[in-house]
Amino acid sequence: MAHFGDYDEIRNNFSWSIGEKELEYREGNAFNIGWYCSDRICSMGKGGKKALIWDGLGGKHKEYTYDELRVRSNVVGHYLRTQGIQAGDRVCLFMDKIPELYIGFLGILKIGAIAQPLFSAFGDESLFVRLDNAQTSAVITQRKHLAKVRKIVDRLPSLKHIIIVDHDGKKSLNDNEKPFNMDDAPAVEHLEIHPTTAESASVLHYTSGTTGQPKGVKHVHYSLISQYLTTKWVLDLHDDDIYWCTADPGWVTGTSYGIIGPFSMGVTQCVLDVGFSADAWYQFIERHKVTVWYSAPTAIRSLMKAGDEVVKKYDLSSLRHLASVGEPLNAEAVIWGEKVYGLPFHDTYWQTETGSMMITNYPTMEIKPGSMGKPFPGITAAVLDVNTYEPITEPGQIGLIGFQPGWPAMMRTYWNNEATYQSKFKNGW
Repeated sequence: MAHFGDYDEIRNNFSWSIGEKELEYREGNAFNIGWYCSDRICSMGKGGKKALIWDGLGGKHKEYTYDELRVRSNVVGHYLRTQGIQAGDRVCLFMDKIPELYIGFLGILKIGAIAQPLFSAFGDESLFVRLDNAQTSAVITQRKHLAKVRKIVDRLPSLKHIIIVDHDGKKSLNDNEKPFNMDDAPAVEHLEIHPTTAESASVLHYTSGTTGQPKGVKHVHYSLISQYLTTKWVLDLHDDDIYWCTADPGWVTGTSYGIIGPFSMGVTQCVLDVGFSADAWYQFIERHKVTVWYSAPTAIRSLMKAGDEVVKKYDLSSLRHLASVGEPLNAEAVIWGEKVYGLPFHDTYWQTETGSMMITNYPTMEIKPGSMGKPFPGITAAVLDVNTYEPITEPGQIGLIGFQPGWPAMMRTYWNNEATYQSKFKNGW
């Protein structure tokens, strides 16, 4: 049965305190996403449950329970502390979708540092602009991306530590480069979690910079309230689900719903770190019996292009709920999903700056193909006139989507760019 019931009833009775209550948070208490996504789940008796199932190139496969997620993220946090990383320091994760990215993210947050995940396909200049702006202290990366970091390190006086998670000892490292193997390091059973509060900075995500330079979107630990509730109600995750979010944590979907949401609910999630192909994706769903699948319109259209016949080669009967994000989901893709999977994709609308889903299709609502649905409870949305920023009342008029500020996952500022942040608010929207 879906977590989400009658839309109007839930909307009329909604308060963000629902999320606070379920996560047992009281105002003024310490609040740390890293702890919520690992230690808390273990304290609920789920330590032995699978947290992360990872498949990589060449048939590589790794699995981690929630207790291993807790201990390994402690290992990462402890190691960073030994290197002198302090609360508030920016630590960049510059890796493919390997387990160290997911677990390292939690370890960074546990010590009160700020996680700065960056897409591993970035070239050295794109990397430089973002590390320079954030005055990043440390980069955690892989051998394959080391050359890009080396090209720019001389121009980054703040960058003191380059940590390589898969160093094989064959090539010598420079002075500020350090090998670190998360799985081989001594277990850290107890780590003192930094007493971050709801408003402590947690994640610094860089927008793709469609207008001007990329902007660092600063989120706080309190974002978890929005991310947890939207994961539960929109993605409809249950305790026995096997969940797959195809997004890279270099982008906001990959952290909000590829790390924070599912782990805060104690759900098993799987990650596929190979290039895109319809066969590889369907094999993955069949192999792990994926039940909830969150993807993007570009990928869905690529699957459409691969055709209906390839779908029939695989047993996809485990799937029960599909969702999409990242750009508008065209009506044809929704109709096609229903035809080949027997399930429609539920479109969700939000962005880096909002931190969590804003307007969505819900599991209990009939989908109108091509529509992005209705505002999440607690969100006030409108289409605004482009000149006056007043809500448009006439149907058929084009305007800007506006939100009334104040939900937990809303960005708190643009890094070192408060003026641009303030310019995003007009007339109470």
